[in-house]
Formats: sequence, C-alpha cells, structure tokens
Amino acid sequence: MCGIIGYSGPRLAAPVLLDSLTRLEYRGYDSAGIAVLDDEGGTVVAKSNLKVADLVHQLEVVGIPDGHTGIGHTRWATHGRPTVVNAHPHRDCTGRINIIHNGIIENYRELRVELIAAGHVFTSDTDTEVVPHLIEQYYDGDLAEAVRMALQRIRGAYALVAITALEPGRIVGARLNAPLVVGLGDDEIFVSSDITALIPYTKRVVLIGEGQMASATPAGVTITGLDGSAVEPRVIAVTWEAEQAQKNGYPHFMLKEIYDQPVALRAALQGRIDSSGLVDLPDVLLDARHLRDLDQVTIVACGSAWIAGLVTKYAIERLARVRCNVEPSSEFRYGDPLLDRRTLVIAFSQSGETADTMAAVREARRQGSTVIAVTNVVGSALSMEADGVIYMQSGPEICVAATKTMLTQMACGMLLALRLGAARGMLDDEEHRRLTGAMLDAPALIEKALELEPQLAEMAQRYSHTRNAMFIGRGVNFPVALEGALKLKEVSYIHAEGYAAGELKHGPIALLDPDVPVVAIATRSRTLAKMVGNIQEVSSRDAPVIALVSAGENPFDAGFVRDVVEVPLVDELVSPLVNVVPLQLFAYHVAVARGCDVDQPRNLAKSVTVE
Repeated sequence: MCGIIGYSGPRLAAPVLLDSLTRLEYRGYDSAGIAVLDDEGGTVVAKSNLKVADLVHQLEVVGIPDGHTGIGHTRWATHGRPTVVNAHPHRDCTGRINIIHNGIIENYRELRVELIAAGHVFTSDTDTEVVPHLIEQYYDGDLAEAVRMALQRIRGAYALVAITALEPGRIVGARLNAPLVVGLGDDEIFVSSDITALIPYTKRVVLIGEGQMASATPAGVTITGLDGSAVEPRVIAVTWEAEQAQKNGYPHFMLKEIYDQPVALRAALQGRIDSSGLVDLPDVLLDARHLRDLDQVTIVACGSAWIAGLVTKYAIERLARVRCNVEPSSEFRYGDPLLDRRTLVIAFSQSGETADTMAAVREARRQGSTVIAVTNVVGSALSMEADGVIYMQSGPEICVAATKTMLTQMACGMLLALRLGAARGMLDDEEHRRLTGAMLDAPALIEKALELEPQLAEMAQRYSHTRNAMFIGRGVNFPVALEGALKLKEVSYIHAEGYAAGELKHGPIALLDPDVPVVAIATRSRTLAKMVGNIQEVSSRDAPVIALVSAGENPFDAGFVRDVVEVPLVDELVSPLVNVVPLQLFAYHVAVARGCDVDQPRNLAKSVTVE
C-alpha cells in the first residue's frame, strides 16, 4: 500500500522524488522519506513522521540535496508505529545501501535474529530493515546480484527498490504480490509502485511480472527472474493524461472525481455497445458455448468493489438466469470454495493489485475456473492473471475513497451481465437494446444528479453532528445503501450502516431514535410500495428520514419525511449508476463540514497490497 518512487537521470533527483511522492500519497501517508546519492559518493537521507508536505518543508529549510539518483517512499504502517526511525528508506550498517519496500516480510523475526548474531545493528521496529542488512551480507560489487540473493531468503510480499553509493546511477527493483513498474524517459528512468506518479514524466512503462527483478540505469533496463534468467521486457504506452491527476480547481480530489463520473461512464461504455445496440466485449474472448454451459458465477472483491459486485449479481441473475455469489476476497480462500470449470469467477479491483483479490483469483484458477478481471490499470497483476479483462477506463483516481471507479465497476458488471444474458439465450434483443439505451442515457442523468449538490451541501451541514446513521434500500439498491454508508464512515468518521430495508424489523430498528438519520432509497422499483412501508416504520420511531425519490414521483405526503432528494428517473436495473451520486455528495459535504481530511482519511490507503 506504500508509495514507491526511484529516479536516475540528468535531473536533480530530489525534486522528482518529492513531486512523485505527493502524487503517491494516497497509497499511504503515515510517514515519508527520500535517499539521494550525492556527487561525492555519499548518501543524503531525509525523513518525516508526517505527510509529504512536511518532508518538502524540511528540505526547503536545510536545502534540496544534489544528486541525480535517489529513491522515495510514503508509508502506510504495518510493522512499527509511524515514526521518523521507522520511516523508509532503510539502510545497512555502512549507510551505503538504501532500500524502500511495500509489503510484509513474513520471516523477518528469524532473519533479524540471525543478522544481529552476525553483528548487524538495527535501529527501527520494521520488518523492512532486515532487507538492507541481507543485501549488505551478499554485496560483492553487484547490487542486482546481492538483491537477488537476499530475496531468496525472504518470505512474504514485496515491491522493493534498492540503491547503493557504490553503483551510482543504478536502481534495482523487484516485486512479488505488490505492484512495481519502470518508466522509460529520455536518458532517464523511473521506478514506481504506481503509473500515476510517472504520468508527468513519461508514458512508456516497462511491466515487471510476479517474481521478477529490474536493474535499471539511464542507459537501459534489464528484466530477469529471481533465478537470474533473462525476461523480454514488456513495454506499454499509458493513455492517461497528467491533467487527470490534478484537482483542476476543485477543493478536493473527491469532489473532482465525483464530477468526473459522466465522462468516466461514457469512457467505460465506449466501444462496448455495437451499432445495433447490443453489448460487445472485445477484450473478453469467451466462447459463447462456454458461457451457455456455466452453472454458477462467483464475484470476488473488497470494499466498494465488493459492493459493485453485489449490484452485478442482481443484474446477472435477472438477465442471465444463472446463480451468482459475491464473496469478500479476504474470506474466499478460507471458506473452501466450490469451483470448477463451469464456474465463471469475476474479480473486481480498481488497482488490479489488491492482495486478497489476487489470492482469490489464484485459488479460482487452481480449481479450473475461468477468470474475468474488471480493473482500471493496464498491465496490473490481475489483468495478467485473468483469462479476460474489462478495463474500467476511468483514468486515475487520487482520492482514497472510491467514487468514479466504483461507478464504472458497476457499469462494467452490467455490461457483462447483458453479454451473459444474450449468450445464454435469456435476454431477447429488444430488452437488450432497451437496457443498453438506458445505460447510454445514464451519463446525462448523472450530470442532472450533480445539480443536487447545493441541496445536499445544506443538508450535510444539518446532519454533520450526528454520531450514527443508517442507509436502507431494496433490491438492486440495497448495495447502493451499503455504499452510501461506507462512503459516510470512510470520509466523515460517522458510524453508519447499510441494511436491506425489510431487515429493519429483525433487529436494527432498535437503534432508531430522533438522533439517528435514515437515508432511504425510494426511487421507482418493483418493491417501491414495500419500501414506503419500511419508511413508515422508521418515521413512527421519530428517526429523521432523508428519502431519495424519482423526479416527479414522490410517494410521500408533505411533511412525512424530513428531506426529499429528487433524482433523475431511470430504469431500476440501471438506477444504481445514478442513485449513488447524491450519496457520494452527501458524504463529501458532511466530511467537509466536520473538517475531515477528505482525500486522505485516517488509517486508510488506496490500494491494499497486503493481506
């Protein structure tokens, strides 16, 4: 989950590292640090136990270090508290070898005992610090070889980058179950945990595969396996633009990315609905006969992606008439899942690097299932592991809380449901075209929903002091209620829960009183009458109700609910794409009213690459 950057080339390294760390901070912001090889054969290290801005200020005071090769790190703490001592980079006993690391070294305790017995001195509480000392043990003039030998001793997950003052200009990186790429510039190279950091500098990226290493200098890059065997570099061109990773005048990335959603949805649909109005997924090369023979679909995902999977489940079971399960990736492997070749596994992961989801996918493949990935990152581990990929095409998302990527995951899931329904003969062309038409209309309807922001901002001020909240929905909008609750607690730290509305009377209704607002999704649906009854149950307990209703179809008498939010009318199956937007805006404005760090909520990181 940590942010990693390395640079070697004609520019001063420190400004590149600091700029890149600012872009990577959504991956972790417990502490930050850089190490730069100076022109006199030494190494300058600077660290902060605060955010990157503090590190920048520190260096502005003491002076930006000279030197053209360096590494930088922004941390999400696992082993050891977020202190200056525990901040990366970590060094060996000589101070000439420096490394940064994302992941967990599972056998660090025994390695630490062994290294201390050999005379090595440790200064931090981290698992990472064993690595530079191991490299020191094996170093004999070849950093890549020393890293390779050290990695033979390590168990766990890592994206690891090393430099040494003894080989200026060289950066060595390796990855296993954590992301790492190499950027190719003009006579310069970059190593990063995330393509986002590289966009301002280069769009040519070398992918490092699982269990592979890169030894890079401005003259070129060599990719090998951990056994030293040569690997042909795989170079891709990044299509993202630098402006997509900027706030562009918005006060926060979260608000900017909420407003990005109409464009992101159009991009997700582009090229996937043919001229006849039917879904075509050219990247998912699955035989129609295989789709007809499926007897179950299993979706694995985490967080908001898991909620997008729940929306997809409703669409698949309705349109394709095949049973569909949705499992949290973190639990999937440990529940003895029943899979076979007639199971289609769909894995949702924005980054394509989520450790729990990758583990679930590998288990699915072990049992012979076909895997389709829904991800935002070309060349990610998930995209390379899957049998087919649906890229979300959302562009970079910087805010830790998912907005536009969750929306495009839902859209991609619906497209897949339509494709399955058609292939299995359960969806006629007329209904198919009607639903694709509704999806194509959705971006414009989201633009209308965004016009609700002033109302939602005013409501947020009134509800910003609440300590608990509840979100309820039915059918395909039950997952939307879950997402509304998740967004509110992620960014505002208000305790919030989402429930299927019919479940209220089976326990949760005991929580209701005048201080617990209930957000109810009461837009047009097959179960609207039931939903109205559930809201009556809430109102009779004096809990204030915020009701999302379809424009022009308010089913409540005046004064029955506290606040009515009219969202554009859309087909029920497609309605999550529109209904989620006011819930995002509400959570955002509550968080702003409470003075929360909206883009970087406490204890969270964007991409969870450790189990």
